[in-house]
Amino acid sequence: MNFMQNFMKGFFKENPVFVIGLGLCATLAVSTNMLNAIGMGIAAAFVLLGSSVLVSAVKKVTPNDIRIPIFVVMIATFTTIVDLSMKAWTPALSSSLGIFIPLIVVNCIILGRAEAYAFKNSIWDSAVDAVGMGIGFTIALCIMSAFREVIGSGTFFGYPLFGPEYKGPLMMILPPGGFLMLGLILGFFNWNRIRKEKKNGGGK
Repeated sequence: MNFMQNFMKGFFKENPVFVIGLGLCATLAVSTNMLNAIGMGIAAAFVLLGSSVLVSAVKKVTPNDIRIPIFVVMIATFTTIVDLSMKAWTPALSSSLGIFIPLIVVNCIILGRAEAYAFKNSIWDSAVDAVGMGIGFTIALCIMSAFREVIGSGTFFGYPLFGPEYKGPLMMILPPGGFLMLGLILGFFNWNRIRKEKKNGGGK
């Protein structure tokens, strides 16, 4: 796999949310508006990059039997850095995201990439994979948030689109709307995958 394939696979082909199905809890919880989505995406991408590079750097001296606890400690270190930084510099965003910043520690995207990729590959490849997956996670959050914010609140990045009298369906910014939107997007991704498989199969 070359550099661009490794970097871009997380965007759509192996998107951690829409294809692999990881990080769904955070995706459903914070995807009510675009600011939350971008903030959470950047925070998770930073932790993913830092932990993946560190896991890859120390893989040769990491005892196999206790590698998972070691991974969690590494991830927790970078999560703490993000959490304290956001509280210091972006307190409003930190308050809006709430418990879901500390819960990055147990985000299965980050632990999954540490176990499945960083522990088995070079520092450079792990860093490229982490950045690509981090961007893919952010893309997923932004797609979800764009639909939910525009339909549910009639705003985009907090700016009104349809005038002050618009009253969108409240469900879209509540948990049921998150499940509905996620289901529709997953359905589209599966439909597109099946369509491509049939097309490739029909061309043989």
